[in-house]
Amino acid sequence: MGKRKTTPLKDYAPDGHHCSLELKTSKLGMVSFFLDLKQEDLDEIVKRFSATHYREGDEIYYQGEPAHYLRVVVEGAVKLFRYTDEGKDVVLDILNPGSYFGSLKLLGSDVYTESTVAQSDCCILSIGLKDFREILQEYPSVGIAILEMSAEKLRSSQEQIKQLTTQPVEKRIANILLTLSEKFGENKEEGTLIQLPFSRKDLADMVGTTTESASRVMSNFQKEGIIETGRQWVAIKDIKRLRTIIEY
Repeated sequence: MGKRKTTPLKDYAPDGHHCSLELKTSKLGMVSFFLDLKQEDLDEIVKRFSATHYREGDEIYYQGEPAHYLRVVVEGAVKLFRYTDEGKDVVLDILNPGSYFGSLKLLGSDVYTESTVAQSDCCILSIGLKDFREILQEYPSVGIAILEMSAEKLRSSQEQIKQLTTQPVEKRIANILLTLSEKFGENKEEGTLIQLPFSRKDLADMVGTTTESASRVMSNFQKEGIIETGRQWVAIKDIKRLRTIIEY
């Protein structure tokens, strides 16, 4: 049997260089409700955020805890998941740099509605209620954007529920792989390379199936030449085929 191919993971360790002020400002400007702000506005707003570094596997906050901070991913990846009444984990999303998460009472939630963990070493920006309220007062367009964003978030949640309840497992996994490739994919010789600590259990929890079913679908995809896998990485070799699975 041939030796399984391995590809080194990208170094996600966000030291002082990786989490520079320039990078913080850049990723803050990617947040949906900050998109229309000028560079000089972002330069001032970033001063209100504090930066925290997390190691892979660190818990950031737990479902049900008081919602004290809104956060933005600067470097690395963050997993959002929710505990069900049956005691199971449901992975809601894997966030990439420029994504926001968490909540504040001002945004309609007294507690966090999900738990979060550092999927890789990462750098996170955080802001509390007082500072965020001042931003809303100084930049009214941010408040308008948040209202529009809330409606879109609700629509996306409803679409996710529809997919989990109506689509076959193969289609759900194809959809997740395509989403992850758009967020984290790099064009490499192997194909679109997703270098991310992401287990079969994570994949199963994200599409609402068993680990065994997720592994079986991934093995079939590999046999068909759609993907190639290694330790903590997936390369999508035939992205057109993946899209075809999703569409039909």
